[in-house]
Amino acid sequence: MKKTILALAAVSACGAAEAQSSVTLYGVADVNVEYVNHVGVVPQASNGFNPGQGGKVFREDAGGYSGSRWGLRGTEDLGGGMKSVFVLESGFNSDNGGMQQGGRLFGRQAYVGLDTAYGQFTFGRQYHSLFLTLANFAPARYATQYEPVGVIAGANFREDNVAKYTGVFGPFTAMAHWSFGAGIALPQVDPAVPAAGGNGEVPGQFRRDSAYGAGLTYLAERFGVAIGYDQWNPTIGTGSATFKKAAVMASYAINGTAKVMGGYRWGQNKDQNGTLMLRDDFYWVGGQYRFSSALDFTLEYDYQNIKNLGGNANVANPWQIALIADYTLSKRTDIYLTTAYSRNAGLTMDSAASNFATSLTVNSYVLPSGQNSMVGVAVGIRHVF
Repeated sequence: MKKTILALAAVSACGAAEAQSSVTLYGVADVNVEYVNHVGVVPQASNGFNPGQGGKVFREDAGGYSGSRWGLRGTEDLGGGMKSVFVLESGFNSDNGGMQQGGRLFGRQAYVGLDTAYGQFTFGRQYHSLFLTLANFAPARYATQYEPVGVIAGANFREDNVAKYTGVFGPFTAMAHWSFGAGIALPQVDPAVPAAGGNGEVPGQFRRDSAYGAGLTYLAERFGVAIGYDQWNPTIGTGSATFKKAAVMASYAINGTAKVMGGYRWGQNKDQNGTLMLRDDFYWVGGQYRFSSALDFTLEYDYQNIKNLGGNANVANPWQIALIADYTLSKRTDIYLTTAYSRNAGLTMDSAASNFATSLTVNSYVLPSGQNSMVGVAVGIRHVF
């Protein structure tokens, strides 16, 4: 249950004015039991870039359908149609109580800003524009367990030191952001692909680890379409690389019970010398279907065409198909089954082409030596408060 605290700002000595503010505590607790076959370890220099022989794994996981979190969001009416806003959101592992996002207290989001008649201006740790633009067009709605978000939006989909604008104009939503230092670090997971990233904000190196992007969405009752762009300039050695992504997407709702959607994302990563590190095309298609007032199904197919990875133009192209069945027990509690099959990459399409972003931060979905497919099945419960 959302717990809202309403308070009146203190009245000045001269009794000038009262300003109403609100703070809301919210969150999600999500845990599941999962089976995965063919699981290896992240290849790094310390193990000779060898994912090992792997094997089956049964485990309890946090965040299968939604990432477990708790947070505070608040507003204060400043008058004249202007409000101050803030969000502090912490990710946690509901299976062991540990903190996510590298142990950050508010690793999911932490920002403050102003909401005006011209749009919202926010500052702090936030999702980048491409991630938010994609959100309404991802069939699995970023379901944590098997959604390849690190492939489609990049490992930098959350960034530090962000200044962002969001404007809503009827069915149109426009946003743009700039990060002074994204705060993302990717270790070396392939001999041909160097480590990248850092904290940025270095004197005399304005471009270092900076990032920016924009998105424009049109979302009506039945039809939606959007475009988005993202660029991240991570540190490699003593220079600055250039990672670019651009996407177009669309959706269509049918009779209030079904929705189909899909899109295309172009990607190109170049190192500090302008040498091509990764060139890929990513496609996705799928839909959501409401079988009854309590039961929903989601199906998503993803395909990555890797044209070049560290000079290798003959990489097997990863693809994945995922299915989610969600049954609502109450307004706040549901149970779910989520399953996926991936080919030429681990689940979430984790591979060297995505720097094994999921396996480094959540659970290992690395394909071991001699394997080219992976299956995962999880049954879980989620409570929203």
